[in-house]
Amino acid sequence: MIAKRIIPCMDVKNGRVVKGVNFEGLNDVASPVDLAKFYSENGADELVFYDITASVEGRKIFTDILVEAAKQIFIPLTVGGGISTLEDFDRVLKCGADKVSVNSGVIKDPNIIYDAAKRYGSQCVVFSADVKRVDGTFHVFRGGGKIDTGMDAYEWIHRGVELGAGEIVLNSIDTDGVKGGFDLEMLDNICGDLSIPIIASGGAGCIEDFVTLFKELPCVDAGLAASVFHFGEVKIPELKKVLKANGIPVREVEV
Repeated sequence: MIAKRIIPCMDVKNGRVVKGVNFEGLNDVASPVDLAKFYSENGADELVFYDITASVEGRKIFTDILVEAAKQIFIPLTVGGGISTLEDFDRVLKCGADKVSVNSGVIKDPNIIYDAAKRYGSQCVVFSADVKRVDGTFHVFRGGGKIDTGMDAYEWIHRGVELGAGEIVLNSIDTDGVKGGFDLEMLDNICGDLSIPIIASGGAGCIEDFVTLFKELPCVDAGLAASVFHFGEVKIPELKKVLKANGIPVREVEV
């Protein structure tokens, strides 16, 4: 069986890692460079680096911080935030990223997915969506989870797959930072029939939440989280031991 991946997420604002609840109330956590090095040395399978205000502020991602972080790690790095052109892909990859995450930018121009997959390969294109319940349905939001696009999340995700995305990140705004568990209903509703890797994001509060995620939804390939890792509530080596004890395949931690 393919090993399930554990992925810490670093939301960066003004050069610092921050974390909030339901995409609101951001609090300072740490230096992204120091945190990236720590996770690389302590069992993380990959890292995700989001410049969370780049799209809203209409600017480019912090490439200087990205370059320094990439130098410190020896695991795959996915980078997102303000990605809206192939030139953005090129710039971020040259700074040391292995994969590029697209979100708000492809809402304006979905063909970016197709063009990027054709130029760099599907494995390089990570299609991320911020999803929230609206009147009993799942909608896609943009602008840091603040603006309802009105688009059905299932249809949008499947369109991204058809265009050539190699991986999907589903962020639940409803469970983000709440630490009550991953949004299993949303994940199953949207991703139950996808054939590409799925990364679940939003809601992890304890080790058992990861066990439940992978047991209840075998289609999910990775669990992404932020605050439980940042504040030491879940330590990745311990998490992997518990997952392995529950029959869930993981990459061994070498620390």
